[in-house]
Amino acid sequence: MNKKALIIGISGQDGAFLAKHLLDNNYIVYGTSRDKYATSFGNLRKLNIFERVTIFSMSIIDYRSVVQLFVELKPDEVYNLSGQSSVGLSYEMPFDTHQSISVGTLNILEIIRLFKFNLRYYNASSSECFGDTQGLNASENSPFRPKSPYGVAKSSAFWQVSNYRESYDLFACSGILFNHESYFRPNRFVTQKIILSAIEIYNKKKDFFEIGNIDIVRDWGWAPEYVEAMHLILQQDKADDFIIATGTSISLKEFINITFSYFNLDYNNYLIQDKNLLRPSDILISKADNTKAKKILGWESKTKINDIIGRMIEYQLTGKLNF
Repeated sequence: MNKKALIIGISGQDGAFLAKHLLDNNYIVYGTSRDKYATSFGNLRKLNIFERVTIFSMSIIDYRSVVQLFVELKPDEVYNLSGQSSVGLSYEMPFDTHQSISVGTLNILEIIRLFKFNLRYYNASSSECFGDTQGLNASENSPFRPKSPYGVAKSSAFWQVSNYRESYDLFACSGILFNHESYFRPNRFVTQKIILSAIEIYNKKKDFFEIGNIDIVRDWGWAPEYVEAMHLILQQDKADDFIIATGTSISLKEFINITFSYFNLDYNNYLIQDKNLLRPSDILISKADNTKAKKILGWESKTKINDIIGRMIEYQLTGKLNF
């Protein structure tokens, strides 16, 4: 019998790619959105899988709606990818960020515990939990020192998962994902903003682009590969938490240079640094130790940063997906 998977937050970047991966592995896939009638599910349609998944309206901060859906579906695996997903936006919407990530996670865990659902639960955690590690590679044993409302909410959700796993023997896991990009990254994210700006400058539709701190260092990976790791985490004999990252970090300045070099442009001629775009606090350097995922999951990223940027650019120019 085919396994049943529920993806909470299926309309986003990771939700869409995960749905495709699970369908390719013969799962029956269900997904949720806060209001399925007000959501376009454009990412699912671009992947040509919209008709192959069943969508429900559900809010994870509404306890009753979560209970109803879990009882109806009785899924084998649940992937919680929902919640406010932008670090920058979390400064403007701290309450919604906390509710949608921390409170929503607690709702799900309590429902699994109280109703004794026999399922495996995946929680989408984030490198933002670590804060600034002073240039050291973060491992699963590194302390959390979040520096944003988003990081605080993700840290709370992580510890809830850990607590319920240890206290109630739930098969509940967290994937601590570092930055990962794709064609479907929303325009408000700095990576997509850089790519779109380069295209517009190349096409002479704008003369410059504004950005905040370009000296930050991040570990950027390819989202379609990262959802494979999510799936692998729930296939293990023992519930555990894993860092998912490439293990290689570059500065935002390098990201900009690679992007503009694609069009044979010197970004220095077009870049304007705007202090108004700086965050109240930010992580300067983010690096990861992905040894555990390699050793236990057998997972390792394959797509390099130049290829990631190239694919994102080509998609904006042609509309064609390249895997």
